[in-house]
Amino acid sequence: MSGISTHVLDTSIGRPAPDIGVLLELETSPGSWKDIARGITDKDGRIAKLFAGPLVEGNYRLRFDVDRYFALRRVPSFYPFVNITFHVEDVAQHYHVPLLLSPFGYSTYRGS
Repeated sequence: MSGISTHVLDTSIGRPAPDIGVLLELETSPGSWKDIARGITDKDGRIAKLFAGPLVEGNYRLRFDVDRYFALRRVPSFYPFVNITFHVEDVAQHYHVPLLLSPFGYSTYRGS
């Protein structure tokens, strides 16, 4: 099953991060991006079916609105947005891209 999903964990509190707006974009030409999906993380910090496909080979970008998430919790943070750019080569695969988040840092990896 191809597609793109994501999951956000707030490592500063050791819990999922709900209500984070996520934008998925596809690079249509070098430096030009097209919005292809939007979603909001659920109570478990997940968007299971952000984009159900069909995927095309190319560069994709996830943009997480973390400023709003931390502002609602009255927590100062450094990054207003987190952008994760990744490449899809095998369009038959599913791409799960988690975000581990704290007010002053983040990391990501290719999940399963």
